[in-house]
Amino acid sequence: MATEKYTPRLAKKYKEEVVPALSKKFGYKSIMQTPKLQKIAINRGVNGAVADKKLVEVAVEELSNITGQKAVATYSKKDISNFKLRKGMPIGARVTLRGEKMYEFLDRLISVALPRVRDFKGINDKSFDGRGNYTLGITEQIIFPEIDIDKVNKITGMDITFVTSGTNNEEAYELLKELGMPFKKTNN
Repeated sequence: MATEKYTPRLAKKYKEEVVPALSKKFGYKSIMQTPKLQKIAINRGVNGAVADKKLVEVAVEELSNITGQKAVATYSKKDISNFKLRKGMPIGARVTLRGEKMYEFLDRLISVALPRVRDFKGINDKSFDGRGNYTLGITEQIIFPEIDIDKVNKITGMDITFVTSGTNNEEAYELLKELGMPFKKTNN
């Protein structure tokens, strides 16, 4: 008896629904031209990390719980005297997701975390960088169900960057919209 390899729900949706929809809309001659999600990079700066090193450890642990992959601490690249910052001090946490973990995280973000945001009306469609990448800022880490609210002593946000193989904003926007990203409805 051969066991079927596990495929995340959104990875399956990409192959079966998104590729044909994008190929039809943009007129790609080959399915290899269709833009795809390459990675999701999550970055979190920690305010007050200079005074308290434990805050970075907590941020790394929380990010690891949210993504299901070990996060790493980020370190300052230079000295900034106004912030009492020295080169090489831990100042944040980051993690890069690819493959199955990336699709699993995106699925949880779309279907569980974003709907938990207070007064949620959709995400802004203006945060594309012109080269097919999209960055989403989240103000509270507690929207993720993996975070125990009782254990959180400081509410902080994070930046989530979706790196696509799209060559422009329109391709990336359509890709993310087809994958289920809840963009705000624009009144055109």
